[in-house]
Amino acid sequence: MNVLRRPSGLSSFRFYSTQTTRPFVPPASLNHIDFRQRQREKPRPASPSFYTARPEFYDQLSSLETALRHAKNALTTCHLLPLPQFAREALPPRINAWVDKRDLGLKLRSNLTTSRYRRVVLVLNELETYRSIAEKAGIVELQEGIRGITELFERADAATMLARGKAKPVKFDEYGRSYTLGKRKTSSARVWIVPVQQPPPADQSITSQPTPAAMNTESALAAILNPNLSRKNGEPVTVSQILVNNTPLSTYFPIPADRTRVIHPLKLAGLLGAYNVFAIVRGGGTSGQSGAVAHGIAKGLAAHEPGVATILRKGKLLRRDPRMVERKKPGLAKARKRYAWVKR
Repeated sequence: MNVLRRPSGLSSFRFYSTQTTRPFVPPASLNHIDFRQRQREKPRPASPSFYTARPEFYDQLSSLETALRHAKNALTTCHLLPLPQFAREALPPRINAWVDKRDLGLKLRSNLTTSRYRRVVLVLNELETYRSIAEKAGIVELQEGIRGITELFERADAATMLARGKAKPVKFDEYGRSYTLGKRKTSSARVWIVPVQQPPPADQSITSQPTPAAMNTESALAAILNPNLSRKNGEPVTVSQILVNNTPLSTYFPIPADRTRVIHPLKLAGLLGAYNVFAIVRGGGTSGQSGAVAHGIAKGLAAHEPGVATILRKGKLLRRDPRMVERKKPGLAKARKRYAWVKR
């Protein structure tokens, strides 16, 4: 059949349903042609997250979850997981220093929402927990492998940030004195703590006097609050004292609540009469100054007696009290007190 062509000289041409523009080819003549070779095979995606909106993010998240699963299987094989609750609480606390949402989005080449950022941080925190378990168990290979993954997501100043949360170790001089700094409100106190040393008895045959740490609590407390109190013959005399700005404790703090606040760390640790305390306090009132001295005493006792650090920490004495005086508000008499309103 001949191909129909548009006649010359006509501006429009119309095909009918019985007409075609291509020659007819019988189907039997196409049996020797393999059409499957001509069809292009669709390439397989490089990752399962190819068809998602953020493939780079989900690829990285899948890699982190795979590493987390391998670390968990390794610790389970070593019979370190599941870890009891008391053992998990005994792990040293860690201050996370992961990159923020914006920097993590640049690393993953994707704009992250808050929920996606938290999802990545949760996986990183769990990896860091497994690294701590491997470190305590002595599995160096697993520890280094997890460390190589987590350090890719840490901040540039991670070392400085992690060291910021750690308390500086208390140093002792050649005389065994400790120097600490306590703060409360606007007051600051420099505190020196010296262990009490009993002079050796002149006659070695006489039974030695009991040490201040083993003395009666009531007698030690009475001696600290009343240094000039006379004692009966044969009763042990303590040489421990607390001086604040070169003044005895009972004289510098006339309010009993302030004196109780200063002595509270010593009573809680059971070390009344075992140490001499010398403090220089500046700023604030009597309440803030007593709190600053107590804070410095608690830090010094934890350095001298590491065994009482847990007791002082549970008593919230090793941590600076962050409460401050609330500022005065405009139109009010004080921070919250209002002026009296008189109806006329």
